[in-house]
Amino acid sequence: MDHFTIRDGVMHAEDVSLELLANEVGTPVYVYSTATIERHYNVFAAAVSGLTDGNPLVAFAVKANPNLSVLATLARLGAGADVVSGGELARALAAGVPPERIVFSGVGKQLPELRAGVEAGILQFNIESEAEILMLGAVAETLGKTVEVAIRINPAVDPRTHGKISTGGADAKFGIPWDRVPQAFALAASQSHLRPVGLAAHIGSQLTDLGPVEDTIRKLGALATDLEAAGHAIRRIDCGGGLGVPYRADQPAPPSPAHYAAMVARATAGWRWRLMFEPGRMIVGNAGVLVSTVILTKEGASRHFVVVDAAMNDLLRPSLYNAWHDIRALRPREDRCTATVVGPICETGDTFAEDRDIETVGAGERIAFMTAGAYGATMASTYNSRPLVPEVMVSGGKWAIVSQRNQPEAMLALDARAPWL
Repeated sequence: MDHFTIRDGVMHAEDVSLELLANEVGTPVYVYSTATIERHYNVFAAAVSGLTDGNPLVAFAVKANPNLSVLATLARLGAGADVVSGGELARALAAGVPPERIVFSGVGKQLPELRAGVEAGILQFNIESEAEILMLGAVAETLGKTVEVAIRINPAVDPRTHGKISTGGADAKFGIPWDRVPQAFALAASQSHLRPVGLAAHIGSQLTDLGPVEDTIRKLGALATDLEAAGHAIRRIDCGGGLGVPYRADQPAPPSPAHYAAMVARATAGWRWRLMFEPGRMIVGNAGVLVSTVILTKEGASRHFVVVDAAMNDLLRPSLYNAWHDIRALRPREDRCTATVVGPICETGDTFAEDRDIETVGAGERIAFMTAGAYGATMASTYNSRPLVPEVMVSGGKWAIVSQRNQPEAMLALDARAPWL
């Protein structure tokens, strides 16, 4: 469910007209609905609230949307944060997420990032290699702090999602192969300033089949039981995230939070360990749209092109993953056409939709790319020296620009001529 509706013939975000925002802020522009973010978080948190010890941590995957206002909205609701870089850690802390609700994941954490996490006093690091155990152990010893860690396993399962967002296969770069986890746990326990307290797994994103997730959770439980039998104290199990959202109306809807929670309850029956979850896309995906203006239409040899002012640098997913985003006119109409929707960047891959049945739109009219709240602005770039898209947050009838459009002069200010030029 989202809060983007048609009122008086125009699409609104909650009580604010997207056409008004396009006129005031310019396009392209990302628009987020506070009510949608709040609803999705509350529904997920309620679904998992009674599992195992009754005190699960829902740590929002910051990579999905690191906007400070998005994070602050979630922090106010009690969400934690799953971060994968020093920058994301800084954002989570600045947004008001308590450090004891922050988990630091990622396969290639650098020494300054490890140091920042230790100094902040975060809840735990999810360790992804034996080398990282030694790196973090040395950092913690230097700083004189004891750090709690979980070992992220690679469960060698097929998550049945797009290959570029699959993270649980045997050949993936993520985690430690599950048959090496006992040795890794022992190595962590041997470090004077590390305290291994749990296990973690995350097998992929946009998951629509809960079977591989259940298999992974059961593997985590079996490993945890074996580790306890070997004398280790297990306190937490991080089940990861990845629950999908509906991008296309003509495809089956992904499992709901209630269905997901029922699966977790089945897989964790009898457990006493604290559970952790890292939802991202399912919290913010449907909470955002990218509003764009049609520059012109043109006829190719065999295609009708709609050229818009948004581009692949603003919303990369269609070019990177062949991902689908519904395209809707801000002012709905009955006339339809078959069109290829493209941006102005000098790449053939700057294509949002090929030969798609859409509402007929012409120059100057506005469209919205739906379900753009996750992996949208966060993956943007300044390719072709195009400015980053501004982001707007809506709450009821109020709205605010929460990330500015960087102008060409601001981008130029970051450059410097070599002294010999």
